[in-house]
Amino acid sequence: MSTARKLKVMASVSNSLSFKHGLSLWCPQSPSLHRIRHSSARNFQRRGFVVAYSSFANENREFVIVGGGNAAGYAARTFVEHGMADGRLCIVSKEAYAPYERPALTKGYLFPLDKKPARLPGFHTCVGSGGERQTPEWYKEKGIEMIYQDPVTSIDIEKQTLTTNSGKLLKYGSLIVATGCTASRFPDKIGGNLPGVHYIRDVADADALISSLEKAKKVVVVGGGYIGMEVAAAAVGWKLDTTIIFPENHLLQRLFTPSLAQRYEQLYQQNGVKFVKGASIKNLEAGSDGRVAAVKLEDGSTIDADTIVIGIGAKPTVSPFERVGLNSSVGGIQVDGQFRTRMPGIFAIGDVAAFPLKMYDRIARVEHVDHARRSAQHCVKALLSAQTHTYDYLPYFYSRVFEYEGSPRKVWWQFFGDNVGETIEIGNFDPKIATFWIDSGKLKGVLVESGSPEEFQLLPTLARSQPFVDKAKLQQASSVEEALEIARAALPAEAAV
Repeated sequence: MSTARKLKVMASVSNSLSFKHGLSLWCPQSPSLHRIRHSSARNFQRRGFVVAYSSFANENREFVIVGGGNAAGYAARTFVEHGMADGRLCIVSKEAYAPYERPALTKGYLFPLDKKPARLPGFHTCVGSGGERQTPEWYKEKGIEMIYQDPVTSIDIEKQTLTTNSGKLLKYGSLIVATGCTASRFPDKIGGNLPGVHYIRDVADADALISSLEKAKKVVVVGGGYIGMEVAAAAVGWKLDTTIIFPENHLLQRLFTPSLAQRYEQLYQQNGVKFVKGASIKNLEAGSDGRVAAVKLEDGSTIDADTIVIGIGAKPTVSPFERVGLNSSVGGIQVDGQFRTRMPGIFAIGDVAAFPLKMYDRIARVEHVDHARRSAQHCVKALLSAQTHTYDYLPYFYSRVFEYEGSPRKVWWQFFGDNVGETIEIGNFDPKIATFWIDSGKLKGVLVESGSPEEFQLLPTLARSQPFVDKAKLQQASSVEEALEIARAALPAEAAV
């Protein structure tokens, strides 16, 4: 590595910013309450590092990514695009597989075996965004060192050294933390780890669930969010007795309106799924064989089940990086608009990063594949080039269910923006429906179910532009198409598509 190149990278590392914590909690249904407050830039001492060679004969690596999920895969692609991967980049993962598109695990991966389920290497990163499939061979060809099944257990920030579970020492020049999240679990004392109880975060989890579904008769899904809805839809494909239990009043309460949720609940009920809403679980009960046999509710009732899937959320995986600086409100590792932590040379991306959500002026932590991809790309470009603009993310969520062969109706919705203000619902769900969120006359968010490619393409433009919309005119729209056209017409000339 030339002296000039080394100085360029070291200078990039030294430009880290630090800013204060304790900022506003990001919740799609909560308005912004606090402004982001940055502290002034500080001049950090340059941190040197020993140049690593392609063979990695010693512990020195110029760039190290900790974590093997989507964010790591997209970061690797960006390093390659900048010609800075070969012999310089190392990825340390707890998994046995190269990075893959994780959303498949609760969608196509769970399809019955006769309905063409998704399987690796079919959904390795970056096929989810139309990129080249990054198989293990791809990483070898690009000169990227992959360390599998050996998670990082400790970090020495002063010495810029990582220690893995096997005792391997890795010295880094720049470090990117991409550890993602771990599934929230039921405690052991209420049966959270009984045989037949499943959580889904990786391929091994999904494989274990499929083994249970092959023998199952009665499935209970705990949680009415994305995981719960997607797993329940997959269980229907297996023709299993399926029940969803959750404490809220309706499905996906953090996004769906009661009216919209009712439409989806009816669709699931038409497919044989039963709902137990507003319920609290006391414990999971085992049968005589030691496997889970039932769910016992706080009201004393029980629901028989031989397979239970827990989908009650996830927690950012911050260990062993607590010293890097955590956000006490939204969780995760605090970063600035370039994904720099308060520690020079250390970055955090994807689910684990608490970052400034620029367009809504608040701090966010977003658990979504789209953010994993974009944050990785933005971070690496900032690290390797002269890019200085702040990450400007538009919140985006979607789900796809009942997509297997033979399904009477395949469902795919997309949402962009912020679900604040009052809502206007257009359409009857058959064939499509749209929900608009209007706050102080501005269109803040929009969800469309069963839209055309052109309609889906319009949504991010509407959400980012936040045009003033004639609410009365929108309410009178006779179809989703007409409503979207009204919203399109309200766009400023430079944003119209």
